[in-house]
Amino acid sequence: MEVLRPVLIRIGGRVYRKNFIREQAYQHEEEEDFNTDLGDGSDEPCDAFVVEETERGYQCTMDIPSPLYKYIIGKKGETKKKLETETRTSISIPKPGVEGEIVITGQHRNGVISARTRIDVLVESFRKKQPFTHFLSFALNQPAIQEKFLQFKEEVLEKCSHDYGVSSSLFQNPAKLHLTIGTLVLLNEQEVQKAQELLQRSREDLVDPISEGKPLTVEVRGIEYMNDDPAMIDVLYAKVRMKDGSNRLQLIADRLMDQFVTSGLMKKEWDRVKLHATVMNTVFRNDPSAEEPNNRGTSKSFKERESFDGRTILKVSIKLQPSLAYIS
Repeated sequence: MEVLRPVLIRIGGRVYRKNFIREQAYQHEEEEDFNTDLGDGSDEPCDAFVVEETERGYQCTMDIPSPLYKYIIGKKGETKKKLETETRTSISIPKPGVEGEIVITGQHRNGVISARTRIDVLVESFRKKQPFTHFLSFALNQPAIQEKFLQFKEEVLEKCSHDYGVSSSLFQNPAKLHLTIGTLVLLNEQEVQKAQELLQRSREDLVDPISEGKPLTVEVRGIEYMNDDPAMIDVLYAKVRMKDGSNRLQLIADRLMDQFVTSGLMKKEWDRVKLHATVMNTVFRNDPSAEEPNNRGTSKSFKERESFDGRTILKVSIKLQPSLAYIS
């Protein structure tokens, strides 16, 4: 039950519980019409945020990407008005599309802290619903890998073209073969810069010590599928592992994911990174440029996906031949 197992939202190293509310759907509900249980924030410790004392009371600033402003404002400004009324604060938001600071001011320190907490929870809740914009990955598009992949594609189309849903449009672009660590929602240049800086630090602090500063030799061997029915497959992927049988690649992938999750730039969906390289994906059927959308697809795109019958592909007669890649 949702009441006993509520959604947990992590913000700045703290964990907030989002209480379950019963929502009523309307036929013509607009995107900006939100009725979210914001809580009162009264139990938030006063040292959680930087709140400055001014001549007119107290003030707190927030850096939030402009695409998320609408969730704070709400339809006809109703969400913002509710926040201001219930916390007895004034919330100044930049114009739509303009990056800047959101400023919360009020006569009482607790009111400012409450407003800040509630905005954080509100924004984080809707950030999770945004389609991903970037993904963290290791490239596996080296010539030897591409050659074996194209051989696999040719054999599948030769032997399985009459199987339900199988077509050339399902295959990954050989130049884009990769091992995905995780997906990110980066909504402005500041967040992109933050991700770049974190990646550079992670390489120096995590990757180089584990890899000893040398390229890792990995093996791409065999295929698996992501759902329970081989006759109705959406994603077919190649398995990736270290050539020497060690767990160094898994260790690097897991620690990179943890670093980005801790920073707030990535959502943690699994305890460990699944080492895989997508070779066939039904989302490519309608959008050849799509990248790993199975992690953050919308309900609409999910319903439009047409699965394929992969039983023949999974037979021994068709194999993705083992090949080596070098990750540096």
